[in-house]
Amino acid sequence: MSKIAVIIGPDFEDSEYVKPVEAFRNGGHEVVNVGMEKGETVKGKKEGTPVRIDLDVKEAHAGDFDALLIPGGYSPDKLRAYEDPVRFVAEFMDMDKPVFAICHGPQLLITALKLNGRTLTGWKSIVQDIKNAGAVFIDSEVIEDGNLVSSRQPGDLPAFIRACLKKMESAHAVQIAA
Repeated sequence: MSKIAVIIGPDFEDSEYVKPVEAFRNGGHEVVNVGMEKGETVKGKKEGTPVRIDLDVKEAHAGDFDALLIPGGYSPDKLRAYEDPVRFVAEFMDMDKPVFAICHGPQLLITALKLNGRTLTGWKSIVQDIKNAGAVFIDSEVIEDGNLVSSRQPGDLPAFIRACLKKMESAHAVQIAA
């Protein structure tokens, strides 16, 4: 159906990668792991879930994908220190493609300067960062604002996954209509 990029680096929150990716694949979507170095294996921070990087972010472009998943944990903070992951995330926002950010995922969007005027949620330690980026923060299990779907934490995953899958269905319907 659709091709979903996952921007991921070391020490991601295991469940925030594993559960959405499983749901996307079960829904017939292709998932591509995008990271700093193709062929590298990054691991989750709690369970050590290994994820092999399929595509180097330097070679990645939002135009090649239908949506983006940004799992939380320490991964977004580590990735936002580099130009290419920030550029990649910004492209999705500029193209109004679905972006799914959970927990610390909004950190990449903050660095990309793409949250001004948006409404979202995220992990409690980045609430002030979200507000400082010009966004409205709402403490809720899932927030949808246009192309952006956000959640706070692993406990929100069921609602987050439902919202992401629904967004993919509506995006797919728009593509078919066009």
